[in-house]
Amino acid sequence: MSTESCKCGPGYATPLDAMTGPREKLLYVPCIYRLTETQKPDYLATIDCDPESTEYGKVIHRCPMKYANDEVHHSGWNSCSSCFGDSTKKRNRLILPSLYSTRIYVIDTGTNPRAPSLAKVVEPEEVKEKTGLTVPHTSHCLANGQVMISAMGDCEGKAKGGFILLDGDTFDVAGTWEGPGNAAPFGYDFWYQPRHNVMISSEWGEPNTFLHGFNPAHVAEGKYGRSLHVWDWKEHKAIQHIDLGEEGLIPLELRFLHNPDETQGYVGAALSSNIIRFYKNENGTWSTQKAIDVPNKKVDGWALPEMPGLITDLLISLDDRYLYFSNWLHGDIRQYDITDRSNPKLVGQIFLGGSLCKGGTVKVTEDKELSDQPEPLFIREKRVNGGPQMLQLSLDGKRLFVTTSLFSPWDLQFYPDLVKCGSFLLQIDVDTEKGGLTLNKDFAVDFGTEPDGPALAHEIRYPGGDCTSDIWI
Repeated sequence: MSTESCKCGPGYATPLDAMTGPREKLLYVPCIYRLTETQKPDYLATIDCDPESTEYGKVIHRCPMKYANDEVHHSGWNSCSSCFGDSTKKRNRLILPSLYSTRIYVIDTGTNPRAPSLAKVVEPEEVKEKTGLTVPHTSHCLANGQVMISAMGDCEGKAKGGFILLDGDTFDVAGTWEGPGNAAPFGYDFWYQPRHNVMISSEWGEPNTFLHGFNPAHVAEGKYGRSLHVWDWKEHKAIQHIDLGEEGLIPLELRFLHNPDETQGYVGAALSSNIIRFYKNENGTWSTQKAIDVPNKKVDGWALPEMPGLITDLLISLDDRYLYFSNWLHGDIRQYDITDRSNPKLVGQIFLGGSLCKGGTVKVTEDKELSDQPEPLFIREKRVNGGPQMLQLSLDGKRLFVTTSLFSPWDLQFYPDLVKCGSFLLQIDVDTEKGGLTLNKDFAVDFGTEPDGPALAHEIRYPGGDCTSDIWI
């Protein structure tokens, strides 16, 4: 049941209803110029992904931000399926927080979806003054109309995991979601399930550390996270902290199952390269279990003797059947059948670049999974630099879109040619019956050919919502 077919609010009544929604025709992708040769503001690219269109596979509009060096990153909506029961709500503003500047942009996508425009700029001074927080990351709309954004730092760039609230009408900063003194040690992603009075958040690290690149020594110094935080949704306070240990270093993207009756989900531990399942116990506490282990590769010619996969994104299909994640360093995307929640089964895998490719400086000396190093990927005779990173799945689960940039300082450190030549947006066709991933050679957007110079494309959104933006209550 969609917005167009009823007098309801935005989105869909249930996740399964969303799977029957219309095919995506537009993609919104933030593009970053920070640390590239182009000294201009970041922008929001609109891509035509309608196979029937004459502009299929092209950037049809660019909405520039107001300032340079913001590092826009993730995005979220002013309203989503959590507001489905409210006919006064519309999904017409895209929220774009900036990692480096703490500036928050509000983009009007409703007036002209093919040509979004800048509607409001929330300056960093307002964010700091009203919340004491910086480095905003994940945005989710709330059923009450507000927008909630996770933050990772205090005003000095030290680690602090809090949550910024924006007024849903004016987008002024309304304060923090958590009560005084209840911020987590680190922040990053979050997901809430009101039926169970719970929210769970994850951790990246100290902004003063990760904003300038990655130093493995900082992990041992405790400057990166390894815990999940369980929050009482009604009381706005943390009630349990789960230390994931060495198996859960840098737990980033976090997803509950979409069915709002479920009390479990998964988080990707980036550095440990594990998928961790979290679940509620009968006594009301929460526990975790390592569900998937991606073995490190022993290598020569790299920064360390062993290379982790570095799981940097994951998502779950709307029917809660398949889990997908990207290994940014190893260069592959994996598809797992999670029908058995505790024992995911690998059913699809595809390599799209990465650091292990033949012909490079890295030589694999021991590999528990592959018998040979993967071939590099070329699109229209141009090499795809970087590895698969941000993912977005079509509502019906049949198309998986992927970009190759992680974060400009880390891009520059691990894939300098990516910063020089620009990133790609690719489409993977998905076998939803038996599992399987195939590169669609008809769709590819090369951000290395942008008018103002090569850009770093990041997260992907559809105008009508998707499986990482919408939450059902």
